[in-house]
Amino acid sequence: MKSQVNIIAVVDVIGALSIRGLHDGNLCMVDDGPFGSSHQGTADLVTIVKPGQVVSWTALAVDLQTPVEIKNISFAPSDGHAAHGRDHAGQAHRDQGPGMGAPGVHGQGAHGQGAHHEQDAAGEKLDLDVWTGVVPHWMTPGVPYQYRIEFQMYEGAHSVMRVETPALMCQ
Repeated sequence: MKSQVNIIAVVDVIGALSIRGLHDGNLCMVDDGPFGSSHQGTADLVTIVKPGQVVSWTALAVDLQTPVEIKNISFAPSDGHAAHGRDHAGQAHRDQGPGMGAPGVHGQGAHGQGAHHEQDAAGEKLDLDVWTGVVPHWMTPGVPYQYRIEFQMYEGAHSVMRVETPALMCQ
């Protein structure tokens, strides 16, 4: 079993900002999990995981001149109570969003201090915004745990967009 599953969210920032939404092909999510995840290439990705596995999310822009980053990932319990999580800066918060299934992974984003930095072939630093968490052992096999993923594109009134359709599901 792979100890880590990577989820890549590819965002057409110009398209999303134009229609003020991540649907209609503006968001493509894929993973490298070995268990046959479903809905690859859509905003409805269901990533198949195992308890204890590390899950990492990364956002990439189609047009490299238009930045996108993950602002938040949150899981809310099905009973309507808020789930604890970490915000973009790693600060504890409570998500008061609508029911999206039970909480999935508990983790935090890396940005600014403590960010995951790599270097490209020319030696320039790449500042990657990678969110990472561990799949808890209490997740019920075969039940998709939907999550909300929020993306920040530029700044302004319509710069934060989210989808609540992707999910993690234990095999």
